[in-house]
Amino acid sequence: MIEAVVFDVGNVLVRWDRRLPFVNHFTDAAEFDHFMDEVIPLSWHAEHDAGRPAADLVAERSALFPHYAQLIHDWFARFNESIPGPVPGSPELVEQLHAHGVPLYAITNFGADTWAGFRPVFPLAERFRDIVVSGVEQLAKPDPAIYALAEARFGHAPEAMLFIDDSLPNVESARACGWHAHHFSDAAGLEADLRERGLI
Repeated sequence: MIEAVVFDVGNVLVRWDRRLPFVNHFTDAAEFDHFMDEVIPLSWHAEHDAGRPAADLVAERSALFPHYAQLIHDWFARFNESIPGPVPGSPELVEQLHAHGVPLYAITNFGADTWAGFRPVFPLAERFRDIVVSGVEQLAKPDPAIYALAEARFGHAPEAMLFIDDSLPNVESARACGWHAHHFSDAAGLEADLRERGLI
């Protein structure tokens, strides 16, 4: 029996496209790809999600790529521009679950610095009783330790929680930890799963 529903944030509740802050800067597509893939790769951003401070990451990368130092700084300063709005249909499902009295929580891979800047413009967060933020805890999905931490914080057994994430490795890790999980692709698919489980 599912007692609580646990959401991921990026690309489940809000859209995230890390290219958006820079789309108007580059006129050369190849240089744009080089900047995103080599100068500020996803693996570098993941270090922030796992707990490294933005200032350290900016200093380190700027030393390697001094020509791009301002843009590297802008990645964190303009981070909210990479989040253009909600995933269609997802906020409505959160509201339906809330209206049905289902306890709601979240686990997100999000840097501590960028979360501090995003949380004030994310009113949907008020619907969640607790949110585990990877950069704050210095633990990131799919590390099983972050699910163990969430279990302790949320106060529900893993087999009593449904976890929703767009990342298959994160979903598989949650399942390996005993959680129910939904691999998110769109709100329609999630709605069907929630209805089948009798949650909405």
